Amino acid sequence: MRIFLAALLGAIAMFIWTSLAHVALPLGEAGLREIPNESAVLATLTSQIGNQPGMYIYPGPGLGPNPTHAEKEAAMKQMDDKLAHHPSGVLVYYPTGSRPLDMTRYLLVEFGTEFLEALLVVFLLSCTRLTTFGARVGFVFVAGVLAAIATNVSYWNWYGFPAAYTASYILVQVVGFLCVGLIAAWILKPHAAAPIM
Repeated sequence: MRIFLAALLGAIAMFIWTSLAHVALPLGEAGLREIPNESAVLATLTSQIGNQPGMYIYPGPGLGPNPTHAEKEAAMKQMDDKLAHHPSGVLVYYPTGSRPLDMTRYLLVEFGTEFLEALLVVFLLSCTRLTTFGARVGFVFVAGVLAAIATNVSYWNWYGFPAAYTASYILVQVVGFLCVGLIAAWILKPHAAAPIM
């Protein structure tokens, strides 16, 4: 029961923090920019990609479906030249009307995700023998650092996510886990050892 309570209260604290980070602070928009002449770009995307949602990289290797190992190697040798002469990036694309703005759903999924994160890290904390408040907070904090760098750094490294975006999202996640850690460390105080008879 204490684990569930700590996770629930921790998730609420994390949700409040991440909401503030995105609404009241510039962290949620760090590294994001609008496309100049957006209408022309949107028209081109619609005409070229149409109704095929997905995550696209550009420039692509130019391989069709089911390429052979030799074809992949040959394409990789040409990527340096492509990257030197063309813009590059990642595009997440949804056709017109396929992803309506549903803030209620987005917020519920976000809270559910944060509750699951909190529940898992509080469960792991409950499996330790850490006796001091600082050690318990530190355990959850380090777990938060691990969670924050696990994907964010890879996205920066491989897909070129902006450094400001990456650093901001790492900070948001680490502080969120710190909120969980403070609450969990307070609720999951170790019980006094039973006297030896």
